[in-house]
Parts: sequence; C-alpha cells; structure tokens
Amino acid sequence: MIGPGGRPVTPQRASLNGLPWRADRCYHTAMPDHELRILHEDNHLLVVVKPAGLLAQGDSSGDVTLLDLCKADLKARFDKPGNVYLGLVHRLDRPVSGVMVLARTSKAAARLSEQFRSAQVRKTYRAVVEGAPPAAEGELVGHLAAEGDRDGRTRWSPAPFPGSREAHLLYRVLAAAGGKSLLEVRPQTGRRHQIRVQLASAGCPVTGDVKYGAPVPLPDRSVALHAWRLELSHPVGGAALVFTAPVPDAAPWSLFDGTLP
Repeated sequence: MIGPGGRPVTPQRASLNGLPWRADRCYHTAMPDHELRILHEDNHLLVVVKPAGLLAQGDSSGDVTLLDLCKADLKARFDKPGNVYLGLVHRLDRPVSGVMVLARTSKAAARLSEQFRSAQVRKTYRAVVEGAPPAAEGELVGHLAAEGDRDGRTRWSPAPFPGSREAHLLYRVLAAAGGKSLLEVRPQTGRRHQIRVQLASAGCPVTGDVKYGAPVPLPDRSVALHAWRLELSHPVGGAALVFTAPVPDAAPWSLFDGTLP
C-alpha cells in the first residue's frame, strides 16, 4: 500500500494527519470460514480486499456480505456494544474481487460518497479477457441501461435509448497468452456492470463471465475482473491515498505470472 506523499507503507502502526492507523494485515474474522484482508484502518476508514463470490451488501439471497463480515469484525475486536456503523460508499459485483473502501463515520461516508459521485476517485482494474480488444489501447464509449433485465443482464447500445446513461472507459493491453489478454481498465463513469458489458461489446468478454458471452465459467464462478487500485482523498484532512490489492493467485491470472506488478 502507498501512503501519503507516495511513501510505501509496511504492515505496522503509522500515522495519517496525526491519526493512528494500521495497514495490510490478514486474519480470520469473527465469522467462521471467512478471512478478511485489511489494507488500511483508521478512525474514519476501513479499506479491505473483497474476495470474488462475496456480496458487497445484502440482496434477496440472504447470504453473508462483506459489510456483515466487517461489522462483526469491528464489533469483536473493539468489544463494541450494540450496532456498529459502517457505510458502503461504492460497490463491486459479487463475482468481482478487489479493493473496497468503507466509511466508519457518517461524515466520512458523506464525503467519500461525494468523491465517488463526482468522479474524484481514480479506479484502476485488471481484467483477463477472451481474445483481444480491437487495439492495443483505446477507449470504449456506449450507452447502458440503469437496471438489469429479468436475467440480470445490462442492455448496451452504441446509441442512446430511453433510460440509458453514457458509459466511458479507457483500457490498454498489458500482455497476451493462451488466447487471452491481460488488460488494465480505467472506468471514467460508474455504471452497472459497466466494464463487463463494454468489454463484451468490444468482442472480448471477461474470462468466466458467461452472463456476457464468455464461453465457460471459472470453477469458483468468479469472473476475471479485479479492482486493483483506488486513489482518493482522505475524508478528514484530504491526504492523497492509494490502495492496491494483488490479483487472485489462481487461473486465469496465473497465465500472466511475471507480468503483473
């Protein structure tokens, strides 16, 4: 993890604007069979790595969520009575892994939400896709429906349609192997399933993403899309922060061992 001023942070106690915080540790949570990797923690923020397959927040399935795990963990570690406040300020799809930022106070939640809403947060993803995009680097622009259809798919069109919103992303190819490409992707907008839909529309669906055209699922039902880096300002004091999380140590990412930073 990179801290204020671009300095690397080791897994030890540090200080951010005079506030104590801890960085990059991994341990089992208060809920059995779940492990939580914390990249950063202070009085206002909790930054964690969401594993693929875990919901960010609750849905009709009733399955355990990242929010559940983090609240239970804070309650257990700090022996907090009653409910623990933790604000969800952005989301990752269930089959997607990577960095997520949670707010520990309502003030931090409001300020972080505004950063995401006004595109002040720089998001960088890694993706393994089938085949290759049309160029080694470029931008994809299209229009997406705000909600999914009955099968949970998000409609895409090159032209606007009623209820659509413009979606824009930048990409570049980092490597190619085994009929697949490793991409760096930087979404410029935040739409539902945006990266997955736009890469599929460019003829290179995310590996494992059968919902959007990949030929076969991955064994764990994840998709090869990972929120690799988040750059934002601390909600108290405004210090520049950069958080990164290594991609999963499994196929198809292992095709590119030695390529990934």
